[in-house]
Amino acid sequence: MKYLKKIIPFSVSIFFVILFCYAAISKVLDFENFQVQISASPLLNGFSQFLPYTIIIVEVIIAGLLCYRKTRTIGLIGCLILMLIFTIYIALLLSKSKNLPCSCGGILEKMSWHQHLYFNIGCVILSSIALGLNLRYSRPAD
Repeated sequence: MKYLKKIIPFSVSIFFVILFCYAAISKVLDFENFQVQISASPLLNGFSQFLPYTIIIVEVIIAGLLCYRKTRTIGLIGCLILMLIFTIYIALLLSKSKNLPCSCGGILEKMSWHQHLYFNIGCVILSSIALGLNLRYSRPAD
């Protein structure tokens, strides 16, 4: 059982490394569309000059932090914060309008807004569990 409590944060970290790298690469490959979609958002259009770069950079940094045991806790905290921000953003968009473009990129772009909200809530829960287990059961890295 103790082994499982250590493997869960590691497995969740791998999931988020794949998710964030995939999302960042998708955004980079279709960067112009990503910028247009952010500028079309009523909540983000004032930030459309720097926000696309910031999101991609933050996703890559968090993915990198999750790769190493020494920085995994910081990465999981960043992951939790980023997923909370994305989830709150989607909830706010759903309360304002239903016909908005998704700026997520790749296969995530194919989800409906409600599916995306549920996916993000699941990611928040998953990152919270992994962070809690990592804080409780991981030993300091050498």
